[in-house]
Amino acid sequence: MSTISSIIHTLSDEEKRSFLGLLRQKNKRNDTKNIQLFKLLDTTETVKDLDIKLYGKPAKGAFHALSKRLHDSLIDFVASKSFEGETSEEMEILKLLLASRIFFEQKQYKIGLKTLQKAEQKAKSYDLFTILNEIYYTKIQYAHVHPALVLGELITDFKNNKAAIQQEENLNLFYASVQNELIKQRSDYGTIIREALSKFGISITKDLTFRSLFKILDITNKAAQATRNYFTILPFVEEAYSLIDSKGDLIDKHLFYHIQILYYVANAYFRNKDFKTSQRYLALMIDQMKKMQGKYYRRFFPQYTLLYALNLNYTNHANQAITALEAFDDDHHKEQITYLLDLKLSLIVFYFMQSRFKDALSVLTNFYHSDHWYTEKAGILWVIKKNLIEILLHIELDNLDLVESRANGFRKKHGAFLKNNGEKRALEFLKLILEYYRKPEIVTTETFRNKIEAALTIPPREQEDIFEMSFYAWLKAKAYGTDLYQTALELVG
Repeated sequence: MSTISSIIHTLSDEEKRSFLGLLRQKNKRNDTKNIQLFKLLDTTETVKDLDIKLYGKPAKGAFHALSKRLHDSLIDFVASKSFEGETSEEMEILKLLLASRIFFEQKQYKIGLKTLQKAEQKAKSYDLFTILNEIYYTKIQYAHVHPALVLGELITDFKNNKAAIQQEENLNLFYASVQNELIKQRSDYGTIIREALSKFGISITKDLTFRSLFKILDITNKAAQATRNYFTILPFVEEAYSLIDSKGDLIDKHLFYHIQILYYVANAYFRNKDFKTSQRYLALMIDQMKKMQGKYYRRFFPQYTLLYALNLNYTNHANQAITALEAFDDDHHKEQITYLLDLKLSLIVFYFMQSRFKDALSVLTNFYHSDHWYTEKAGILWVIKKNLIEILLHIELDNLDLVESRANGFRKKHGAFLKNNGEKRALEFLKLILEYYRKPEIVTTETFRNKIEAALTIPPREQEDIFEMSFYAWLKAKAYGTDLYQTALELVG
């Protein structure tokens, strides 16, 4: 039932009402139980013995058939809604194209050309290059019956459109190529992206379609996330978004892409510690999420909440950030496990920064899966951060018997990865916190303070990763006897 429940959870309240209305129209018998099954599955709780609840007795066969029919109906509904919402313009243009061909065949050349040109104008406005290919082909085919049409110009339009189709295909090849390198966990992602753009002849210009720009920003964000090098990609992100912003007439058409892009831009500014600009793009993001009766609101709410809370925490509004994460309804977003894990880990860090160590440990104890499981769901860097914060928590709570074992386990599991991927600072950090743990009195000495500065900072400061600086702030606060949260804010400010 998890598949059907997951499909139901993608629907807005309005879409659910619409779907149930369609089921009532289709049901020819009053005892059909598809609506009952839908309502039972439209919950965040796991319902057992569904066949007994529906039929009053075990009925696995009937229940399986009912489930399959409901599943198929949901798939058909989702596909139909998508077709209506995303391709209504395409359908209108195709109708115009087909009508023009009928007019040409019936020798109604004047109305045929007028209809075809209307289709061409609409197809251009939506960057529908494949349909334009058919339109130009039809124009060329009937150019001889229209003296006003210049065949040479038509052929040029046809060839230019072919080039646009090729560019779209190159974007797909670029995306697949970089994704493949990301899977290999290579560290030189900046080089990978530049080489892939060059290899497939792609440059960032106003001629790129909305979806093409989205693909480039999507893969750039993934590369920056893997390397935590958001500083060097920010100009690229700004340039790409300025082109997207200029395509205002297409934004609602590509609403899903636009919302995700706004998140990428807001996240890039946050990671570059420009919190004011990040919050401005988040405000734009939530406005877009409310469009179309909140069609994508639920889909994007977890990632919006994550970045919203992070901005609050690093602008001296820790209590508001904690409240936002404590109030988040995990059960309503179970399918978005990666963001749920990010939200939980952020809450642990926020508690930790406020010296609410027992609260942090209480959340941490809910992470009962293996590191391998979490790596699959959230990535290796998430696991590394979780393990490091766990070691710090055990130090603060004087669980001294656990510190050494957790540290040894960390080095054993992640040491090779960190060394091979240029992440030696994490190992240096672990080394220093163990020195402090074993001999606390050294932490305030000038020698130890210098070791902290030398091992954990890189110039210039604006290129420092905000999350790495937050870990560094813990050691600095110990060394200088300052408040952890205020030390972190000073470092990232």
